[in-house]
Amino acid sequence: MQDAYKEIKDEKNYLCLGNDEYTFCYMKILILCTGNTCRSQMTAGFLKHWAPEFEIYSAGTKPESKVNRYAIKVMEEEGIDISMGYPKSANLFIDQEFDYVITVCDGAKEICPVFTGEVKHRLHIGFEDPADAKGTPEEILPVYRKVRDQIKEEFYKFLQSIKQKK
Repeated sequence: MQDAYKEIKDEKNYLCLGNDEYTFCYMKILILCTGNTCRSQMTAGFLKHWAPEFEIYSAGTKPESKVNRYAIKVMEEEGIDISMGYPKSANLFIDQEFDYVITVCDGAKEICPVFTGEVKHRLHIGFEDPADAKGTPEEILPVYRKVRDQIKEEFYKFLQSIKQKK
């Protein structure tokens, strides 16, 4: 019979549940962008897919009305469904605690709200805005794929750097 799970802190002071055999660390991460329609939604989609044990949120400093259809399409190509997401205001999260608040666009970095809850780490990992692409879908989709692939590469490295090695 396995030992009961108990709360423990790992060497990085993250809250974990564990016993003698397994340890599951919990992290709460907020991804910020301006409109919360493309980059932050794609980033949250990847992180939720790779680390379902983490609590992942995305929000915008000036949220728009819906997730960008091209972002949805290029994430579907990766087997990740972000179609049920919706843009949220960063103000919904300002009093919460996070292990990481990460901005993915320069606009959000410049006007990032002041969080009254504890934020252990603030990072900026910026990407160009694929929504600026103009033309036909055949011309626009490669721009979204490029940004999606950059997000995938950078946040995979980020996740590997923070996940507990057991």
